[in-house]
Amino acid sequence: MTSTLLSHITGPERLKQLRPDQLSTLTTEIRDFLVDRVCRTGGHLGPNLGVVELTIALHRVFDSPADRIVFDTGHQSYVHKILTGRQAGFDTLRAAGGLAGYPQRGESPHDHVENSHASTALSYADGLAKAQQLLGEQHRRVVAVIGDGALTGGLAWEALNNLGGGGRPVVVVLNDNGRSYDPTVGGLAEHLAALREHRDTGRNLFEDIGFAYLGPVDGHDIAAVEDACRAAVRLHRPVVVHCVTEKGRGYPSAERDEADRMHGIGVIDPATGRPSSASPPSWTSAFGAELAEIGASHPEVVALTAAMLRPVGLHRFAQRFPERVFDVGIAEQHAVTSAAGLAMGGLHPVVCLYATFLNRAIDQVLMDVALHRLPVTFVLDRAGITGPDGPSHHGMWDLALLGAVPGMRVAAPRDTTQLAALLREAVSTQDGPTALRFPKASVGAQIPALNRMDGLDILYRSRSQPLDVLLVSTGVLAAPAVRAAELLSSNDIGVTVVDPRWLLPINPTLIHLASRHRLVLTVEDGVRAGGVGTALAQACTDARVATPVHNLGLPRGFVDHGSRSALLAEHGLTAESIAGTALTLHSTLMAHHPTSLERMPR
Repeated sequence: MTSTLLSHITGPERLKQLRPDQLSTLTTEIRDFLVDRVCRTGGHLGPNLGVVELTIALHRVFDSPADRIVFDTGHQSYVHKILTGRQAGFDTLRAAGGLAGYPQRGESPHDHVENSHASTALSYADGLAKAQQLLGEQHRRVVAVIGDGALTGGLAWEALNNLGGGGRPVVVVLNDNGRSYDPTVGGLAEHLAALREHRDTGRNLFEDIGFAYLGPVDGHDIAAVEDACRAAVRLHRPVVVHCVTEKGRGYPSAERDEADRMHGIGVIDPATGRPSSASPPSWTSAFGAELAEIGASHPEVVALTAAMLRPVGLHRFAQRFPERVFDVGIAEQHAVTSAAGLAMGGLHPVVCLYATFLNRAIDQVLMDVALHRLPVTFVLDRAGITGPDGPSHHGMWDLALLGAVPGMRVAAPRDTTQLAALLREAVSTQDGPTALRFPKASVGAQIPALNRMDGLDILYRSRSQPLDVLLVSTGVLAAPAVRAAELLSSNDIGVTVVDPRWLLPINPTLIHLASRHRLVLTVEDGVRAGGVGTALAQACTDARVATPVHNLGLPRGFVDHGSRSALLAEHGLTAESIAGTALTLHSTLMAHHPTSLERMPR
């Protein structure tokens, strides 16, 4: 094998030993490495291609891990991982047990935070700087790397306010490529554009709030970035180093991709930048097509996104109704309360977020939307297990969190027919908030109902056995629930499978169905604690229904990265596991109550 510069970089100390004239070769090797590995595994390609020189400069100036380098969002940390001795791990990037797609403290002492939600790095840096001051660690330095997109988030502004007024020597490296997924929006974007173009704006907002400002610096000029960082250290105060970079740099397919510069990719052909095979339709695309159709007949429907127009499927709606889409930047809290204002003004807002990012705006959902009983619909993409992005991106808390919101109705479609029906029901609701959740997955086959009872769909009913087990499925877990029922029926266990459609609040008819069965088993791809199963168990207790309710779902813990199917299997959410659990519970129940439980007729 031909020896390369990159093969000799086993840590930052080796990087510091390189001559300046060797660095151009190293940047080429790193980009080739990234394209080769990430195209094989999938991951965040564009952001990392854009920070190659910037990351090299940081590790040549600062002494990681003694100096804390904190990457905001974390998807721009691949180059950091390469330079800190983890090149071999890229063969297993985002696979179960392999290299994480974000910083991970257990992976390396160079990773200080497990940071993959945007706009947090400046607050971490503020706390680290305060701790170092109190502990007398003047030799350590704190560096926060944040993108212009992440700087649109409210938490980033709260941190800037404290950092600028605190006077502590924190270096904020602003990686300004003009976009997150999509181009950065708002007044900040306009101000940064003026700074990039050296226009005399009369003011510099960073200087106005207490920072020294250095820049703009060409973020692809290693020497220039090094000089700026060393100058920032010498100032002994909070400093913004404004680096201008190009997302996707050095890979023609990414440079030509104006949509998101290959922000996140699946497995693709590196030569063409295209998937190796056609992908089946996704839940996201099905939702986007349906919302665009709804928009044509519902002029009151408007849509909001937090810097994720395409990832949440809103581009079709935006093409047809551009004046009815609002991209608020990476600002979920603002999105929700702005939606409340839109609803107060007589419109029906549809707020489209990844389920994991709804966590950031629960106070606004509770106090700004629900308290006012406003007709706002939340569409939660990537609900449940998402797979390779790991613990911060699994959308596993939404059911538990939304279940505590008064007046909130939550639906989960099992197929695209139900997606269309439930979305139309949601946007027609006028007396309070609604939410619709679906996974990061391809859509499956349609699952017809045998009949509907007060809004509940009966998907399966044993014909020759008694009412032993009621399986309550949620969303796309309907398919394994039906298959589990077939397996149980073959073991002479009578089974009913019901899809509540609207999961929360609990439909009283579901409590009635529970009362007619010996055992209830709920199946959900959210945390068991506080989820649908918990809500049904409480409802049965309140109604003095004695049928035991057992819950299958995700643990109260953080689930690591891996494939969606493998993680669902690990937590008992396959047809075979569901059937096995039901069979065990039924056998235990019969063993403890062999005569007291009479078989109930149909």
